[in-house]
Amino acid sequence: MGHLILAAEARVQLQLSRLLWVLAAVPPHKVGSTISAVEDRLAMLRLAVQDEDSFEISMIDIERPGPHFTLDTLRLLSEQNPGSQMILVIGGDSLHDLSDWHRPTEVVAACAEIGVMRRPGDEIDLSALEAKLPGLIAKVRFVDAPLLEISSHEIRERVMKNLPFKYYVPLAVHQFIVSHGLYQTA
Repeated sequence: MGHLILAAEARVQLQLSRLLWVLAAVPPHKVGSTISAVEDRLAMLRLAVQDEDSFEISMIDIERPGPHFTLDTLRLLSEQNPGSQMILVIGGDSLHDLSDWHRPTEVVAACAEIGVMRRPGDEIDLSALEAKLPGLIAKVRFVDAPLLEISSHEIRERVMKNLPFKYYVPLAVHQFIVSHGLYQTA
């Protein structure tokens, strides 16, 4: 629910004609970790965004071998959408870590803007980041949105412990998790 709220606010505040959801089949920061099957994650994403016409799912990182780096994804999306401006939407935590990403200077250059969602009280030292990533400050646009303190990890934990989670996710996603017996074990 939190991601949907943030995406809706980003679409409006950044004046996006559409918002692409990019699901990584093999997230580089989770290589070697056990993650849910990409087919299940894709099915849940489809259910979550099905009622919002301006939300689209990109298959770009599912249809190619991983690991998937943001820079490669941005470049491929730019090739597929000539004339479009790529605006990367990330959380404040990701902005803090941006200088540690794969080829971060090129990521900044590949974006027309970077929309950043921040948690209340989160302080971001843009000057320090600018020193590492020249041109960043000119591209950052903060997005204001109510933040829900619900993480995907917490949802999986609640399912595994047989605790209520119905209102933590869209109803269709809740039904999918229950009917497919997802997250029943660690």
